[in-house]
Amino acid sequence: MPDPIFSDLYQDTEHLIWAPTEQVRSRGRRRSRRNRVAAALTAAVAVGVVASGVVALARHPDAAPPPVPPATVDATTPAPTPSPSGSTVSTPSAEPEPSRTTPSGAPATSGSPPVRPPSRAIPVAAMLQLADLPDGFTMRTDVDGDWSLEFISQFCVNESPSLDVRQVASRSAAFDSPSDRLVERVTRHSGTSAATVMQRVRQLVTGCELMASGDSLSILAESLGGDDAVLVGSEIGGTSNRWIFVRQGDLVAQMRLDHQTTPAEARGTVRSVASRLCAGTDAC
Repeated sequence: MPDPIFSDLYQDTEHLIWAPTEQVRSRGRRRSRRNRVAAALTAAVAVGVVASGVVALARHPDAAPPPVPPATVDATTPAPTPSPSGSTVSTPSAEPEPSRTTPSGAPATSGSPPVRPPSRAIPVAAMLQLADLPDGFTMRTDVDGDWSLEFISQFCVNESPSLDVRQVASRSAAFDSPSDRLVERVTRHSGTSAATVMQRVRQLVTGCELMASGDSLSILAESLGGDDAVLVGSEIGGTSNRWIFVRQGDLVAQMRLDHQTTPAEARGTVRSVASRLCAGTDAC
């Protein structure tokens, strides 16, 4: 018995009219040609599109890129301020930090303290000390009184030169004993004015015209020590006084003694005074 599947297929195709074999082959060849032509056209179109893109890029090398979205503006940044000419001037967002450089003219230091100018004050070490005087003297704190040679100049008829020549510092000391009193004043003078003071001491003494005929004022001794030193004596109204002037560098010491100091005694005093003055000047 035949298979049911083939039996049904035979019944469905029994009355079909089949085309001749040559006609079927011709149709197949035409279909193959159409498929090849369509594939060739598709490939040609694709090549044309690519070539067009390359040509377009070659003709416009500087074409602008796609626009970039605008950046967000910070509300704290100040807007540019237009200048009078119409141009825009940018305003800095913050002030520049101040310069920390060393001011011009002042050399930089490496932690060393600044150099201070030397003091013009007269140190205590430049004054006479109790060790320089004979036994029995004590130091006094009161140095007032009219004891200086300038005070004696009031007994001169003519005007006397001033001994205060460019004076920049002064210090005084006083000593007492049962039989004597000694007062010292040391002054500092700028430049070479200390030498001028010594010249004026001589001018005051030798140029003084005393009011009373019996009074006297004179230089008793010179070149007693130090850079310069003189011993001056006076007899005014029956009272004797002695002054010793000593210069060492820019310092001048003036001393008054009550007793009748001789040139030999004055020389020993000048030696002590000049040695002490070296503590207050670089001239020694």
